[in-house]
Parts: sequence; structure tokens; C-alpha cells
Amino acid sequence: MAVNVYMNFNGNCREAVEYYAQIFNLGTPEIMTFGEQPSHPDYPLQEEMKNLVLHSRLNIFDSDVMFSDTMPGMPFTVGNNITLAIVSDKLEEMKTAFKKLGEDGEVKMELQETFFSKCYGQLIDKFGVYWQFSYDNEG
Repeated sequence: MAVNVYMNFNGNCREAVEYYAQIFNLGTPEIMTFGEQPSHPDYPLQEEMKNLVLHSRLNIFDSDVMFSDTMPGMPFTVGNNITLAIVSDKLEEMKTAFKKLGEDGEVKMELQETFFSKCYGQLIDKFGVYWQFSYDNEG
């Protein structure tokens, strides 16, 4: 059974999903907006919500990561409660993605050999999301 990650954004989800799709070479992502959901008479949709992302999903290194914008007025804390861990035997793809995310983000630990991985690194991307990359040569 897989554990899926769901990340919320504060109005910039579309930008984040498109960015991650480009970083991980996934093509054009499918994005459902709040305006595309069936209307409900008890919960009228505010005009500013119609183009925000209700749901999107990307498969990153064989793991599903799901995305949504928050509803206006909902509390929002930039990704400090989420860490996405990439554990993969695809070393070159991992290195490329790490480099691309690091260009617009902040590398906390360069990719390097550790006691638990031949290649491990950490960074915070431009959206404040914390990433760990770990090479698994037994995958």
C-alpha cells in the first residue's frame, strides 16, 4: 500500500504543479479547478475560487503526489510540516531533479555520500517545500 502526499498551496498551486511536472519531466499535468466541480446551492462558489486548483496529481519517482489550493480564509502554513522523500535507484534522474529544484530553491545539504546512501541531499524549493533525495542502489 502506498502513502500519498497531499500538498496545499495558497493560490499558487497551478504554478507549483506545472513547475514540478517540468522538473520531473512529466508532461502537461491534468488540473481540476474549483469552477469545474458540480455546484451546490448551500455552498456557492466565490468568483475568486473558480480558477484555483481543486485537485491535481503527479507521479514523481513512482509515488503519487497530490495538490490543491486552500479555500480563501483557511489557515495556511508554507510546507514546513511536509517533507517529500525521493528514494530511487535512478541516480542520474535524481541528480538532475535535485539540481533543477536547487536552482530556484535553497540547498540545505549538497548531494553526497553518507553512511546510509551513496548519494543523499536535502533542499527547500522555491515554494518552501522540503525535499530529501536518497539513492537506493538496491531498488
